[in-house]
Amino acid sequence: MASPRLETFCCPNRDAATDFVVSFQPDLFAALGLASATLSLLFAVLQILPKRKGYRRLGQYPLPRPASSSRIVFIISLCDILGCIGIIVRSSVWLGLPNVIERISVANSTEVWPEVFCVGSAMWIQLFFSASFWWTFCYAVDVFLVVKTSAGISTIILYHMITWGLAVLLCVEGVAMLYYPSISDCEQGLQHAIPHYVTTYAPMLLVLVANPIFFNRTISAVTSLLKGRQGIYTENERRLANEIKIRFFKIMLVFFICWVPNIINESLLFYLEMQTDINDNGFRNIRNAALITWFIMGILNPMQAFLNTLAFHGWTGLDVDFRLQQRRKLAWDSASTSVPNTEVHNPTVGTTLLYQSHVQEAKKNMMSNGQHSDAISVLSEGSESSTVEFHISSEPREYEDVDADGESLENSVRH
Repeated sequence: MASPRLETFCCPNRDAATDFVVSFQPDLFAALGLASATLSLLFAVLQILPKRKGYRRLGQYPLPRPASSSRIVFIISLCDILGCIGIIVRSSVWLGLPNVIERISVANSTEVWPEVFCVGSAMWIQLFFSASFWWTFCYAVDVFLVVKTSAGISTIILYHMITWGLAVLLCVEGVAMLYYPSISDCEQGLQHAIPHYVTTYAPMLLVLVANPIFFNRTISAVTSLLKGRQGIYTENERRLANEIKIRFFKIMLVFFICWVPNIINESLLFYLEMQTDINDNGFRNIRNAALITWFIMGILNPMQAFLNTLAFHGWTGLDVDFRLQQRRKLAWDSASTSVPNTEVHNPTVGTTLLYQSHVQEAKKNMMSNGQHSDAISVLSEGSESSTVEFHISSEPREYEDVDADGESLENSVRH
């Protein structure tokens, strides 16, 4: 789980509210976090591995030029996975070596390694989940810029500078303020804790507030773009716009589910921290609500790694293809020469037929709408009803490839 309370816990003279939640059933909390992070890690890795069939992004319909948004999605998954690894390591140590955690609470202790592990693991988790927040914000900005200005892959360097720079800067600044003058003797008072909490929750709140605005404006721009291609708004274009809208909704839904409990919990603990006696019976309901949201955070925070892959890609299946290089060379050959002789349902037939219905229209619009098609390919990645956008490129040399692809797919369907 990513919470600034776990970094505050590394101080022997921690505040009463932090000690209250972290010390309540620590073994159960660590076990739940370990199980959630492990499952999320395994399924997230499974999701992004190349598949033999049914998942176009990893080879069946390769993009002529990788879009920056595609790389951003991969980096978001990578940050989530690294954050899960930090939770797994920390929870494993908490369960396997409970004496290490007990020694953190000893004031003026001469042992350094318990505190080093506590701070190091907490910073690792905060850094990569904070980077995931910044990359999620950059994704919303990028898809908007791609639609409006046809921003390309070159912007990925700028995104790296912004995300990693801000994530490291805010993490180090918050921790430096929290552990002043030293880890074993942290300065008490909200004036030192608040900057740390602000640096943790600022990127989270930015995504919650700014991303829906960017997604809304992107959807409006895409709708106008689709209408402008032919002057009409066909059923296929309406379906494509609707699927883009659903995809953005899934992304925000996952983020909301995984991180809003953190904001609720922090608000409750902050309120308790301002009281003179948090054990007063009048605060019983608040204490219970804080504990409930604390355990919900422990389960949902690590699950972002897996849930994000579902939001961005959908379920990609279990049929992992480990022959990546060979598959890249033979991807289209196998699609065009396979001859099904049975009545078994082929999941790619529907997509193939849709491609055929659009290929002529695509070739007509290529010269005039090349950059617009590239923009829509970024948004429609993974969409079952937008195959054509994966083959449209703004490069004239790709036109013959589209013809050849259309012919090979047509032959496959006829047979």
